Amino acid sequence: SLEVYRNQKTVLSNQIKNLEAKIIDWRQMQIIEELKAVGLPSTNYVEHKAMILEYSEEHEQAKWVSHIIVPEIKTGLAYRSNDFRVDPKISTGTAIQEDYFLTDTLPGGKVEYDGYGYDRGHLAPSADFRWSEAALSESYFYSNMSPQSPNFNREKWAELESHLRRYVINNDVPLIVVTIPILNAGLPKLERSVNSLSIPNRYAKAVYDPVNDRAIGFIMENKLLTNLLESYAVSIDELERESGLDVFQNIEESVESNIEKEDWFDNLKNGDRDPIYPLDLPRGSFNTVQAKKKVGQNVSICGHVVASRYSRKGHLWLNLDRQFPNQVFSVFIKKEDLVNFDFDVKQRFTNQSVCVRGKVEDFSDSPSINVKGQNRIKVFVKGDAQ
Repeated sequence: SLEVYRNQKTVLSNQIKNLEAKIIDWRQMQIIEELKAVGLPSTNYVEHKAMILEYSEEHEQAKWVSHIIVPEIKTGLAYRSNDFRVDPKISTGTAIQEDYFLTDTLPGGKVEYDGYGYDRGHLAPSADFRWSEAALSESYFYSNMSPQSPNFNREKWAELESHLRRYVINNDVPLIVVTIPILNAGLPKLERSVNSLSIPNRYAKAVYDPVNDRAIGFIMENKLLTNLLESYAVSIDELERESGLDVFQNIEESVESNIEKEDWFDNLKNGDRDPIYPLDLPRGSFNTVQAKKKVGQNVSICGHVVASRYSRKGHLWLNLDRQFPNQVFSVFIKKEDLVNFDFDVKQRFTNQSVCVRGKVEDFSDSPSINVKGQNRIKVFVKGDAQ
């Protein structure tokens, strides 16, 4: 009968849910074992369902948080829970909501927020746990929060988090991640916080790909950052020196000391380049990332010509450091101005580092300089004076 069918369907549905829950429980236990196997930064830690952390009572935040971004995030259906709360496993207590902002309920039920100027920044981001509702919910423990500047947390830090998730999805491999607010004596305090939270000046992420046996680190200042993401990449050795932590104790030293950015950034495989380091630039010159802040000014911009092309009208475009359509800076030479050069411009400068001088203009939200003669552009060799 229909009633029997419905009962059988309900029983089967419950069995499937129970099986799915057991699979997630098993996966969470497996993750904890994998984190321990690669080597944790210390032995004084607290275990949660899918992350491990060590808490600093002095600074009222974690010293480090270790977790794994698993390929299951591709199909995970758990989303932000926003259930910020105290971590019950920290016996001394953790930060609380009033460490970040106050609320006042107005007549009519509207809630007014009085913030202190810093975000409750996730160390292990909640989106990395969307394969498990329970694990995602635990990412909202205040032990996993740190006071981050909004224009850092919501921009470059979020970009790094998204980049690592894309790496996992595109390569179908897990990533072991240790996130570190670099804590030391003398850090400023969040003045209005009831527990005197320290405000880290810098944050770091150590990342290990166990399938391909490669690792990379990132160190970023807690402020608005405008350089390309890969410019913040460092070796694990350098990250450990800066943080004072031994993050992956059981991986080979050669993996920790080596860094191949091309393995982590697909655009670099395709011929794109890092912007020239500012200290390597000729005096008074700027790199292609800095160019965006120089719109309207007459300056010298230096970078590597990674691509060159003629438009349908015969104008020449030279893309520096990033190829079209992801260009960060371009040199534009009109067809009628090409006669002012006594050489083939495209042939001379393609795959060369150059410095170009002129007025920086905004072209479709990308800075460029219109060059009219060969005295405005020249090949740049590191160590040259200009």
